[in-house]
Amino acid sequence: MCGIAGIYHFDHQRKVDQDKLKKMSDVIAHRGPDGEGFYVNGNIGLAHRRLSIIDLASGAQPMYNDDGKIAIVFNGEIYNYIEIQQELKLLGHKFRTTSDTEVIIRAYEQWGVDCQEKLNGMWSLAIWDDNKKQLFITRDRMGEKPLNFGLFENTLLFGSEIKSIGAYGIDLRPETELLELYLFLGYIPEPYTFYKGIHKLKAGHYLIVRDNQIKEYKYWDLPEVDEQKLIKDQDIVIEEFSRLFYDSVRIRMRSDVAYGAFLSGGLDSSSIVAVMSQVSDKPVETFTIGFNEKKFDERGMARLVAEKFKTHHHEHIVEPDTLDEALKSVLFHYDEPFADPAAIPTGIVSAYAANEVKMVLTGDGADEVLAGYSSYQSESLVHKYQQVPGFIRKALPKLITSSTSIFAGSVRYKANRVSRVLTNFNAPFQERLISKSVKIAPASIKSLYNGNQIRIEDFVSNVFKHVHFSNSFYDMMYYNLKVSLPAQMLVKVDRMSMAHSLETRAPFLDHRIVEYMYGVDKRVKMPNMKDVKWVLKQAMKNALPAEIIDRKKKGFDVPLREWFKDDTFNSRLDQDYDQFGLNGDLIKKIVAENKQGKADHGTLIWRLLVYAKWIKQF
Repeated sequence: MCGIAGIYHFDHQRKVDQDKLKKMSDVIAHRGPDGEGFYVNGNIGLAHRRLSIIDLASGAQPMYNDDGKIAIVFNGEIYNYIEIQQELKLLGHKFRTTSDTEVIIRAYEQWGVDCQEKLNGMWSLAIWDDNKKQLFITRDRMGEKPLNFGLFENTLLFGSEIKSIGAYGIDLRPETELLELYLFLGYIPEPYTFYKGIHKLKAGHYLIVRDNQIKEYKYWDLPEVDEQKLIKDQDIVIEEFSRLFYDSVRIRMRSDVAYGAFLSGGLDSSSIVAVMSQVSDKPVETFTIGFNEKKFDERGMARLVAEKFKTHHHEHIVEPDTLDEALKSVLFHYDEPFADPAAIPTGIVSAYAANEVKMVLTGDGADEVLAGYSSYQSESLVHKYQQVPGFIRKALPKLITSSTSIFAGSVRYKANRVSRVLTNFNAPFQERLISKSVKIAPASIKSLYNGNQIRIEDFVSNVFKHVHFSNSFYDMMYYNLKVSLPAQMLVKVDRMSMAHSLETRAPFLDHRIVEYMYGVDKRVKMPNMKDVKWVLKQAMKNALPAEIIDRKKKGFDVPLREWFKDDTFNSRLDQDYDQFGLNGDLIKKIVAENKQGKADHGTLIWRLLVYAKWIKQF
């Protein structure tokens, strides 16, 4: 896991400024504190920051082929590099190192850009081929590793983080027409960034820069599936998933440095620790964080798993006074507004783990791949609910809201949630999807800002323009895998782990597992309303304690709602939002409703705070 940056002048007589290239590298030093390297050849320049995980002695970058005509900078890990190396040796290739980076170079020599199809891993990388005068930039299938790029004054700039492009000397300007997407989603989806002229390279895509052109191609996508021919045999699915999952964990434990696992006490991370304990001949290092607020604290379950597998367990507590520091960290490391509250504990557990290890395995991706979110339960209920007579469906949400209006706190929160869910059940899928992203009416969100915007409805419609499932369960799975996973979940983990020079690896996102499970029938993934992630539960039922298998899913939640009720936050919340183009009066109302326990606006308030803090710099 590292950081990369680069410069390509389309004016081939213009030489790369090495000082600027070094600035682009220096600003992402946190991604690779173990070393730096540069390749400059006329109009092309590549920079690399190294976090040493494999082949500590000879894996430095940039790395070159034998005649020096091919240069690579690479951020990530190729987990099947040993198997690819063996294949390449049989084809006549010789190796100087034991690094996965050299495997990529040899694979590129052998198969060209098709080498991507051989790789099982996470990556963003750039290869300069001096023979072809071609720059090849690629990103992994699922989007675990980031790559941002932009064309400025006839120069292509790219980097693992947007701050590298800014360090070149570009005057970064906000793309304020993305505010609507941000307030609905809490993040900026691919291929957008919150900056004019800068784009994210989409997951599963690559760029070819040659002959004064930049061309983008897609090399991977979710497989085409026929809803009527999805795999329905439960025993076959459990057996194949178990085989793939074990192998995925095994190859992700390849490392020349100390490693461990994040352990929340949930099914996903517990399953990973269980398999790691089978593979490892020594205790696994496990890391857990908790909260003083009992509802959000999962340390007890994590301890249960740690004791079961005799791990070397570490715990840490998150306090409310962490919020100010977290806000500063979010703004620096994400470069643009990013308001997933789970970034706070993710950053804290990463910092904590980094004191002991350089790499951890995580449970990221399990909910998307195995249908673990409550939204899958909701989508299964929708079709039944819509058979209820229309006049009843229309009246129920209003009845629930009015009958609980005298209450505050937990009763009110639950009533609001039920009313919101029933209202959504009456709407088409895309409207439901939009409404689920916020806890107030979409019309109220749209009242928070002025000016031209990319409409959330248009964005969502575009996502599904080539998707034609008849059952919304599969629509939800597509959206989670293609939109929220790469743009929210994986961004969260990458930035917060790399902020502390910690590599994370996600076994559930092995492309073999993703592709296989995408072709499995929903009645296998969730045979009844309570059994989300049923395949994983069956695969692990003999390995994990029953309390873990049977427990209700909990997210990596942060008690923002309760924190923002505290008077100590008044000064932070009392801002002149109008100067940022926001509706200050409406925001004050939202803050007041949260404080009085009338509604849970904690997540929305956090989104507004992050945006207000970010936009101040312009």
